[in-house]
Amino acid sequence: MKITVITPSFNQARFIERTLESVHRQRGPFELEHIVIDGGSTDGTVDILRRWDGRVRWVSEQDEGQADALNKGLAMAGGDVIGWLNSDDLYEEGALSAVAEVLADQPDTQWLYGQVRIVDEQDREIRHWITRYKNLKMRRWSLGRLLRENWISQMGVFWRASAGREVGPFRKDLHYCMDYDYWLRLGRRWPGRFVDRYLAAFRWYAASKSGAGYSRQFAEQYAVASAGAGGDHRLDLFLHRLNVAKIVAAYRVLNLLGR
Repeated sequence: MKITVITPSFNQARFIERTLESVHRQRGPFELEHIVIDGGSTDGTVDILRRWDGRVRWVSEQDEGQADALNKGLAMAGGDVIGWLNSDDLYEEGALSAVAEVLADQPDTQWLYGQVRIVDEQDREIRHWITRYKNLKMRRWSLGRLLRENWISQMGVFWRASAGREVGPFRKDLHYCMDYDYWLRLGRRWPGRFVDRYLAAFRWYAASKSGAGYSRQFAEQYAVASAGAGGDHRLDLFLHRLNVAKIVAAYRVLNLLGR
C-alpha cells in the first residue's frame, strides 16, 4: 500500500521542518510519498524544502489558495491512500502504520478519521477539553451527526484515492471549510470509519488560519452544511446553527482568558 501525504504550504518556515520530520519518521507496512505544494513562500520555506530534495516532491509557485494547492497535490499523487497535513501540523508516531493496517484489514472502508491533539507553537498540548469533546463526538458515525457539527479534525483523515476521484476535487471557492465539504461528500457515499487512537496534532496559535478567523470559519461551515443537507436534514441544520453559536461563544471566552 502506498500512502501519499499532501502538504499545502505558504510562509511556514518556522514550523514546516517539524511537519516534514513527523511525516518521514513514520514506519510501517506502507510506501510513503510526500508532496509539498508551496504557494511561493518568501520566508525561507523553499530553502528548507531544498534540503529535503529526494525525500519530498515539492513545487513552489503562486496558487489560488489552499484548495487549489490541494488539487495540485491530488493531480501529482500516486498513492492508494491520501492524507492531508498542513505545514504547521504534525503526525503522531505510528499514525500511518495504523492507517495502513485498518485499510488493509477492511477493504470496504473508503475513508477514516482518528483523534487529533491540539498543540501550541512549542508543540505543547493545549485545549484538552476541546480534544475530549471531539473524541467523544467522533466515536459514532452518522451523516446527520456530522451535518449538525463538524467534529472531524482534518489532519486525522485519510481516504482511498479511488474514493477521492469519485467525489472530485476540493472546492476552490471555500476559504476555511473545504475539508468539511469534502467529508460530507465522502460521507454521503460511504460511512466514515473511526480509528480509536491519536493520528495527528493540530497547531493552534493566534496567527493561524483557524485561530485568526474562527467566526468566519463557522459561518462558512454552516453554509457548507446547508448546501449539502437536502430536505431530509432540516432538524440537523437547526442543531448545527445552535452548535455554531455555542462554539463561537466558547472560543470568545477562551480568547478573553488568553487560552
